Amino acid sequence: MELIGTTPTPNFIERFIKGKNWRLGITIFTGKILGLLVVLAAMKLLPGMIATPASAGETYTPHETMLMNTANTMWTLVAAFLVFGMQAGFVMLEAGFARQRETVNVLMECLFDTCLCGLLFWAIGYAFMFSDGSGFIGKHWYFLQGAPDTYLTTGIPVIAHWIFQYAFADTCSTIVSGAMIGRTSFRGDILYSIGITGFIYPIIGHWAWGPDGFLALMGSTGNWMPSLGQGFRDFAGSTVVHTIGGIASLAGALVLGPRLGRVFKRDGGGPMSGHNMTLGAIGTFILWFGWYGFNPGSTLSAVDMQGIGRVATNTTLAACAGGMVAMYFGLWFGDTKGKFDVGLTCNGVLGGLVAITCPCYWVDPLGAVVLGGIAGLVVYLGILLLEYLRIDDPIGAVPVHGFAGLWGTISLGLFASGKYGATGPTGADNSAPVAGLFYHGDASVLKAQLIGTFTIAIATFVVTFVMMWLIKLLPNPWGLRVEKHIEEGGLDLLEHGTVAYPAQ
Repeated sequence: MELIGTTPTPNFIERFIKGKNWRLGITIFTGKILGLLVVLAAMKLLPGMIATPASAGETYTPHETMLMNTANTMWTLVAAFLVFGMQAGFVMLEAGFARQRETVNVLMECLFDTCLCGLLFWAIGYAFMFSDGSGFIGKHWYFLQGAPDTYLTTGIPVIAHWIFQYAFADTCSTIVSGAMIGRTSFRGDILYSIGITGFIYPIIGHWAWGPDGFLALMGSTGNWMPSLGQGFRDFAGSTVVHTIGGIASLAGALVLGPRLGRVFKRDGGGPMSGHNMTLGAIGTFILWFGWYGFNPGSTLSAVDMQGIGRVATNTTLAACAGGMVAMYFGLWFGDTKGKFDVGLTCNGVLGGLVAITCPCYWVDPLGAVVLGGIAGLVVYLGILLLEYLRIDDPIGAVPVHGFAGLWGTISLGLFASGKYGATGPTGADNSAPVAGLFYHGDASVLKAQLIGTFTIAIATFVVTFVMMWLIKLLPNPWGLRVEKHIEEGGLDLLEHGTVAYPAQ
């Protein structure tokens, strides 16, 4: 009997050689060597094919480029579908915050805006926004005719980029309807939606996102304010989508005036309650889910793995912080002091999401928490400000999208970590990282953000206010506001001939 751990005897060695165990041992050893070679080969080849920081001297074979472009296109389309799904969130949020008698009107407006936006963005909107032309407007690719196969250097087909950006445009248009619930005629909604979706959003958006937009090229040699040394940045649209939508909402709410029977806090009243907060809360969660297409999808690059992960994490943390801060400020200081306000919490979450949309690629998780929490406070204070100014905004579109959008864009100049540069089709390029004031003491990014976001906000307000005022002057039924008897009787029945909750 042999003891475990002792040196094998000759008899054991002879049995091993004569038996078949040596064949098994050689097989296992050979397999391990082959496996090691496969791992080494993968370590050599995969970084160049998938997601490493891009460098100027790095080259790719046509096959590798095709694989990356295919992956990036698939990622962009999935993100587009997520952003489009946000329409379900918007319609539920707005319907929940509205009164019961105007629920069908909300549903119809959101459905119509989505259809109208698709046709207008195909015909002229995408051309105005994303083709080259001048610093103020694109001048090519109307009806997507004459467009190249791929958009700029992204490697993504123009038609795939179009559907992603269409979902963004639809979001901007839907934001405006939320602030004008309960007293806007449906025909008036048609007219202002044409103005915002077809002209205001894409033309002003071109300034920041167009290939030759004057804000995008600001700070560079031969362009506006070259001494600044920084261009305006808005990664996923805190300003381009949300501030435009929120400020347009402010203009519409001012021109319309408050709903009949709306008594403000200064006059002894308070906000009108939404009729179904279950819908409102579910809508908030759907919007939150859709934001994972909105922000990470804006990389347009599936191979930028670190960037996608960072953006998704920052998006989550900012939403959580925004909801918590808004809830506690309502608990401690709100009209329902000592009560936990679900509507305010929903808007705090959305405010955090809006704010992180611009800086999500360039900040670290700590920065996301701080700026998201401040966004919750901005939403809370914004609601109080509108109440004090007697501006009727049933869902809080102006504080959530307008004010939080401004804050989020400005916050990039404060919280950019100085670690991350630009995303691209072959991965991240961190050779020129964006640095904010709090991290590196440089105020140049902050200056560019202030100039860009307030330029867009002011232009949006002036143009939209004039448009809304002109529509208001039109005779009914094409005017902006419904007649008194329709508003009192309910838009659902008198504008659409049905109600959301028929009696059983």
